[in-house]
Order: sequence, then structure tokens, then C-alpha cells
Amino acid sequence: MHNCFHAADILIPQGISMKKWACVACDQFSSQPEYWDRVSDFVGDAPSTLHMIIPEAYLRRDGAAERLPKIHGAMEQYLAQGLFKVCRRSFVYLERTMQSGAVRRGLVGQVDLEDYDFTPGCGARIRATEGTVLERIPPRQRLLEGAKLECPHVLLLCDDRKDAILTAAKEARSEKLYDFDLMEDGGHITGWAVSGLGVGLVNGAVSDYIQAVTAEQGAANAMAFAVGDGNHSLAAAKACWEDLKKSLSGDDLLHHPARYALVELENIHDPAIAFEPIHRVLSGVDPGDFLSALDGISVRDGYPIAAVTSEGEKTVYLSREESPLAIAILQPFLDRYTAEQGGAMDYIHGEDVVRDLARKPDAVGLILPGMEKSSLFPGVLQGGVLPRKTFSMGEAREKRYYLEGKRRQ
Repeated sequence: MHNCFHAADILIPQGISMKKWACVACDQFSSQPEYWDRVSDFVGDAPSTLHMIIPEAYLRRDGAAERLPKIHGAMEQYLAQGLFKVCRRSFVYLERTMQSGAVRRGLVGQVDLEDYDFTPGCGARIRATEGTVLERIPPRQRLLEGAKLECPHVLLLCDDRKDAILTAAKEARSEKLYDFDLMEDGGHITGWAVSGLGVGLVNGAVSDYIQAVTAEQGAANAMAFAVGDGNHSLAAAKACWEDLKKSLSGDDLLHHPARYALVELENIHDPAIAFEPIHRVLSGVDPGDFLSALDGISVRDGYPIAAVTSEGEKTVYLSREESPLAIAILQPFLDRYTAEQGGAMDYIHGEDVVRDLARKPDAVGLILPGMEKSSLFPGVLQGGVLPRKTFSMGEAREKRYYLEGKRRQ
């Protein structure tokens, strides 16, 4: 299996306020436009990735569609101004200090979109972890078409038990590129270039990792990387590339910048990465009937699921032999039950919130166990993709901030 994560010509802004430049991924705080209003007031007219995105919280506002020419214009302006330092054929090793004090490590590079596929059950080297909603791709595709720049919020995950890739990147880091506090309590971020001989060290670690994954999973089905966040953005880049490559040939087909997408690679075994379970609450159901149906799939021992109603709480168990993930057993059952018996399903963070909502007489709360990080790759390999809302990688402020860039044209 060849390498599918590479060094890139990475753009880093110079001589500006980096705190104003970097903003959180556009799909965060989608129900809190006031967050983005504060960001807009803080940034003003200063150079910022805010001027190159459409926050999802604004999609329902009048004028959202008119932002597209302004976005492309801002990109052209920044390039014309010579705003960026170019780190040629480099990676960026970064350390993100969250509000908790935990330090999460990452490595910015590019992936070959020929090695990525979001189709469930595909054999691609890079795969989606959750189902892709096709209707969400065209709006993102329209933004990319005609865009001269891209800034990533895609988090790519590896199952690197030896932690060899990020260890090699940290050892190979050289020039410090940025070091600042992120806006809106996003924590602190520091990044270093990995260039020259350091690129070779990282490439070697990536090659060794891919060989180990291939040997373990089998060459016919080996998956090296999984998309943890930003799958729809990566899917849009893939769609753009599939359209564009029809008109290309030769070197243009091999080396066109739109064939590659910038991402941040993280290791699921990093202690600073937490997979938080996303619980379920059913409303508009008969709790007694639901619990009787749930008993029908329970076993004597296995994954513990706390079922909470206004009458109390009980624990049922789901078979570990059936799937490496509890939710892969529970979710199909919930889908069948609500389809047949009616009711609505909500996805909830936090056990206290579940218990509070389950006090209603027509509600049932289901508290799931924490997901073992080592179950992520086996879960995708077995099921094609994970059930929707399987886990969350940290809170909204801990998500990827747009920062580094790459040319698309």
C-alpha cells in the first residue's frame, strides 16, 4: 500500500493578527449565531479565515448566497497582497493546548483524493467514519469551485499504536511558524515546520504504519486513515476533483493541486483525544412497551446500557460478540422501534441531560458506555461506516480551527 498522506506547499499568514486569522470550523455553533456575531465583531475587516467561509449558523439568513463572490474575492486579495509564507514540500507539526490543559498533537499535510472514498463498504485507503449526507455536498462544492485557496478543518485519524508518526514529526520539527491564543476560548496553538530531511523521517514512519495496518487488516480491505471530522468538506473536494479530472491528462492529472486536500492528522491513541459517547432520548413512546422490546435483544453480560424512565433506571446488556460497538447493535433496534411504534429520537451529550429529559412520562433515556478508541477502525471495517452520532471528539471549542492554507489552482 502506497503512502496517501504527503507533505505539501503549505501557506502560513505573516505579519497579521493570528488570533483574528484563525476561526473555528464553520459547522460548529450552528444553533448559536450569536457566537459567530461575536467573532465577526472581533475580526472586523482584518485578514481572517472568517472571510473565506460561510458559518452554518448563517445559512438561513438572507444574503448567505451572496457571500460566495466575497469569499473568492478575499482569497484573491490575500494572495495578491503576498500575505503568506510558503513552506514548500513540508508538514506542519502542531500542539493544541485545550482549556483543560491537555495537549493534543497533530500533523498538517495533504491527502490524495484518489485514495479517499465515502461510500460505505468501499476499499479505499481513506474512508469516512459516518454516513455522508449527499445533500450536504453541493453547497460546499459551490464554495470550492472557483476558490483559489483552501484552509482545512478536516481531522484525519490514524490507528498508530506505536505513535510513530507524530513522534517522528515532533523530533523532526524545525522553524516555529506560529504560537498564539485562539479566539473565543479555543485554547493555545503552536506550530512548527517539518521540512527537508524531516519530511523523509515522517514519510518513513507513515510507510511503516501503512505496512503494519495492511498486514493486520489484509491487503484487500486495508484502511489506513479514517475521517474524524469534516467528512462533508472532504467529500465536496472529492466531488470537485472528480468533475475536474475529466478535462485533465498527463502531468496535470497527476499534479493538479485540486487532486490533494489539506488535513490535520491525529492519532486516536493520543491521550488528549477523548471519544465522548452520544446518548439517545426517545420521546412520545410508551416506556413500558419500549423496555419490554429492549429486553428482547439484551443478554446476560456485554455492553452496559442504562435505560432511564420516570419510574427509575435499569441496566441491560448487548452482546459484545455481535459488534465491536454497542451503538452498532442499539441504533438499528431504535430505528426499527420508532419506525413501527412512532416517537422521536434526540442525540444528547451528557448523562445529566439524559436523566433530566427522561423524567417525562412518555420518554426513555439511553446512556451508552464510553467508546473504546481501539474499536473505531474495526467498527468501520465491519460495518462500512459507523452508525450516525456514534461519538464526539471533544467540545465545539476544541474542534479544528482554520489556520494553514494551500492553493487549489
